[in-house]
Amino acid sequence: MSNSSQTLDLKAVDAYLSDHLPGYEGPLDAKKFAVGQSNPTFLLTTPSRKYVLRRKPPGVLLKSAHAVDREYRVQKALQGSKVPVAKMHLLCEDDAVIGSSFYVMDFLDGRNFSDPMMEGENNATRTAVIDEMNRVLAELHMVDIDAVGLSDYGPPGNYFERQVGRWSKQYRASETEKVPVMDTLMEKLAAAIPAEDGQRTLVHGDYRIDNMIFARDSADCLGILDWELSTIGHPYADLAAVIMQWQMPTGGEGRGLAGVDRAAHGLPTDEEFIATYCQRRGLPGIDNFGFYLSFCFFRMAGIVQGVLKRAIDGNASNPERAIQLGRYVPMFAERGLAALEQG
Repeated sequence: MSNSSQTLDLKAVDAYLSDHLPGYEGPLDAKKFAVGQSNPTFLLTTPSRKYVLRRKPPGVLLKSAHAVDREYRVQKALQGSKVPVAKMHLLCEDDAVIGSSFYVMDFLDGRNFSDPMMEGENNATRTAVIDEMNRVLAELHMVDIDAVGLSDYGPPGNYFERQVGRWSKQYRASETEKVPVMDTLMEKLAAAIPAEDGQRTLVHGDYRIDNMIFARDSADCLGILDWELSTIGHPYADLAAVIMQWQMPTGGEGRGLAGVDRAAHGLPTDEEFIATYCQRRGLPGIDNFGFYLSFCFFRMAGIVQGVLKRAIDGNASNPERAIQLGRYVPMFAERGLAALEQG
C-alpha cells in the first residue's frame, strides 16, 4: 500500500472501482495534477472514460482539515441545481484501501484559467467569463439549503466569529515563527466582527477563477472545484475572496490584477463586480466591505501557514511550492490590516 500523496496504489484503486463503480472497466492509469496543494488530486484514465480522484494527504492532519467527505457531500447535494458541479460517483472512507479517504467524480473536459487576466483571450471572452463567475456566485448564495439537504452543513451562530476563531487556532497550531503583524490582525479582526444581518447561505470558501472549469467553446461554467472549505456561512466571505484575489500582483505567483488597466482588458472594477452581484441577489449594496476583505486576507494567511507547516513536516503535496507560498504570510496579514483600516 502506498503512503505517498504523490502516487496511487493503482491495483487497489482498480479493484475498488471494479467492485463499487457501475460501468467501470479497467485497465487504469493515474496522473497527479500539479494543482491541489491541500488534497492530492489525480486524473484516472480508462479505455472508455476519465474520472478524477481526490484523496486526503497522508500524515498527521489538523482536525477538520482535508475533509473529502464534506467535499463529496456538498457537490452531491448540488447535483441538478443552478450551481454547476462535477457528477459525484463514490466516496470511500476506508483508509485501508489506499491509505486515506478519497472520492471519485467525473472529469470535466473544459478550460481552466489560472488567473483572471486570462492571457491569450480576447476582451469579449474575459468579460463573459467574469460575468459567468459573478452569476454562478450569486446562484450559489441563493441555493435553498433546506431543499438540498444542507441546512446542517455548518453550525449556527455568527459565521465570522466562528471562522476567525477557527483560523486563529489553526494558525497557532501550524505557526513556525512569530509574525507580529498577524498577531495584530487576529486581535483587531476579532474586535471588528459585524452584527448578524440574517444571511445564512452555502459558501464555497475558496471561490476564484482557477477553481472553476469553463466550456471549451463558450463562457459557460461546467463546474466549481475544490469544496474543501465550504460550509454554511456568510455570502460576503466568498464575494470578498474574489476581490482579494484581484488585488494580488499579476502573473504566476499572485494571479491577480494589481495595476492592470481593467477596462482595456474587458474586466470589471471591484465596484462593478460587487454591484452586479448585488443586483443579481436583489441587495441594495454592502456596508463595511473592508471587514470582509480583511477576513479573506487573514484566512489566506492561515491557509498558507498550514501549507508551509506541512512542507516543513514532510507532508506537503508540492513541497517547493509550499515553501515559496509560506513567505507570503506577512504580506497577507499586512493587506488584511490595511483593508480593515480602510473600512
